[in-house]
Amino acid sequence: MLLLLHIEVYRMPEDTFLLEMNNICKGFPGVKALDNAQLKVRRGTVHALMGENGAGKSTLMRCLFGIYIEDSGEILLEGRKVNFTSPRQALENGVAMVHQELNQVLMRNVMDNLWLGRYPRKWGIIIDQKKMYADTKKIFADLNMDINPKMKIGKLPVAQRQMAEIAKAVSFEAKLLVLDEPTSSLTEKEVQHLFDIIRKLRARGCSIVYISHKMEEILEISDEVTVMRDGRWVATTKAEELTTGLIIRQMVGRDLTQRFPKKTNKPGKVIFEARNLTAMYQPSIKDVSFDLRAGEVLGVAGLLASRRTELLENVFGIAHRAGGELILRGKPITNASSRKSIKNGFAMLTEERRATGIFSILSVSFNATIANIKKYTKWGVLSKKKIAEGANWVIDSLKVKTPSHKALIKSLSGGNQQKVILGKWLLTKPEILLLDEPTRGIDVGAKYEIYQLIINLASEGKAIIVVSSEMPELLGITDRMLVMSNGRLAGIVNTADTTQEEIMTLSAKYL
Repeated sequence: MLLLLHIEVYRMPEDTFLLEMNNICKGFPGVKALDNAQLKVRRGTVHALMGENGAGKSTLMRCLFGIYIEDSGEILLEGRKVNFTSPRQALENGVAMVHQELNQVLMRNVMDNLWLGRYPRKWGIIIDQKKMYADTKKIFADLNMDINPKMKIGKLPVAQRQMAEIAKAVSFEAKLLVLDEPTSSLTEKEVQHLFDIIRKLRARGCSIVYISHKMEEILEISDEVTVMRDGRWVATTKAEELTTGLIIRQMVGRDLTQRFPKKTNKPGKVIFEARNLTAMYQPSIKDVSFDLRAGEVLGVAGLLASRRTELLENVFGIAHRAGGELILRGKPITNASSRKSIKNGFAMLTEERRATGIFSILSVSFNATIANIKKYTKWGVLSKKKIAEGANWVIDSLKVKTPSHKALIKSLSGGNQQKVILGKWLLTKPEILLLDEPTRGIDVGAKYEIYQLIINLASEGKAIIVVSSEMPELLGITDRMLVMSNGRLAGIVNTADTTQEEIMTLSAKYL
């Protein structure tokens, strides 16, 4: 029976730690990911873990969770030395983790995903569907989540899938919950809902390790902050003693005086027009029209269900179109498929890096060249030399941190994976780039590099559309903003003349 509402928690003295990770070292071929890393988390606190991409945050947590086995060092849980060899063992000992890249069975329903591997049964063999549904509803009610347990999880928005994963972790009645970039797909309202859940869990005595690159969130929700750099511990500080500037200085080892690069692009003539775009399957976009100029960065703003992603998918030919037309340099085009879109000079970076952006079990070189693979053949046979040249161009041009082009892309940090995906599309020499959440889940330093890359590309005459959930990002790098509301165009504004309040008002126009 679930005891979520009436848990009696043994409370350790405040001067002791629930979790201690001491001198943790972990290496991969060509990379020392952790170098005597440390983390100490008190009972009933929110402990933020910060650092640039590649700093070792996720690797450290994977060592805790039994995904990786550390090379040396010790892990103490409630003063007892532990060495989990699998996530299941970690869960059984009260340690749960919600990963940045969701790993769910998309064709099964929500409650199946919550109870997979531990189904409630009757008569020892038959899954008790009634109990499973009731238990799931009880967890959701306790966490104030409005999710249908019988809905196929693959049909839910990313934000609800993330909330379902948090509910799953809570269902294990964890002593320690690790949240890796939990707000990367959430609206501001959903972030506050998540914070309410975190505060409720903290009040019950649960400790939270909160990994995020969002400074404002860290300062709002955390009690202590540990910063890592290059696999090493840098500092652990009470959140109330920190500022954004101090956190950045600890993360990157220097002051980052500008959050956004200076804009050097100058929009020119209109090269692309979308007229009255309507998706075939609803709810989705309806009667959306806009234009795009050479050398322009056009932002797409809106709330989570505003259909921003669907707009890009419709332009790129991933989604079926019921009506409307596309015009490139004065001539009608169809973009009936992604392949035709690429031939027409379009490229699209998708929102979910792991699900639709990379081939995680393959190399950096494969991922860097797959979108333009015909270019790397000789007499109809793939040329390893040409592939290596293309991959090394991506690595050098975008400053990708990797041991070599032969490394598996899954061994790279999220920011470096994102650079490889961007490089993959740049190798196709596109005229128009469609970027869906291009800085999702990456650190402030890597974000700056991607912002600079976007502005440089626009300065070279590329036309770029950027979808982002981060309003400061859109205000910092775009020339104009297209605001979506419930699948419809609510307005187009000049970035230099607008405000965050105006954008939010337009976002709610058709709700």
